[in-house]
Amino acid sequence: MAAICVFCASSSTLDQKWIDLATGTGAEIAARGHTLVSGGGRVGMMGAVADGARAGGAHTLGIIPQALVDLEVADLNADELIITDDMGTRKNLMVEHSDAFITLPGGLGTMDELFEVWTTATLDLHARPILLLDPEGFYDGLLDWLAELASTAFVRRAALDQLIVTRSIGDAFDEIEKRLVQ
Repeated sequence: MAAICVFCASSSTLDQKWIDLATGTGAEIAARGHTLVSGGGRVGMMGAVADGARAGGAHTLGIIPQALVDLEVADLNADELIITDDMGTRKNLMVEHSDAFITLPGGLGTMDELFEVWTTATLDLHARPILLLDPEGFYDGLLDWLAELASTAFVRRAALDQLIVTRSIGDAFDEIEKRLVQ
């Protein structure tokens, strides 16, 4: 059993396909006997992944800054809800409590979280699996740009190789479980 951190959008105005992807990811966490670590929000994809995990019986840990609690977006149904003073502490605790990371489609906050765990992995500060779950090519432009950076030596090829890109929920969890056994 692993603690799987999911980074994703918290916008409440997303297309249903993204909500379904998040719900399915949460359901797979539960089906495989894992724990969800999330940003502690109840809206958008973040809320959907937590709802999907809980519906399947998974334990959920939300970590959220007080400022977002004050905006009434906290996932009060989380099995555990840690409230932090700021976003930096939130991210640090999410990393500390997680065995692997899955990034779903999202915006600036999602990118910030992905790049932080990815950068710290490239610096050998952790060796946890980092996955980009991208069934519809949402991140193709970003991945192309990063590949170009590698060709100009701004990004090491080894760093790019640390990011595992999958196109299906099942493949994402197969990759995590394969790497956690090693």
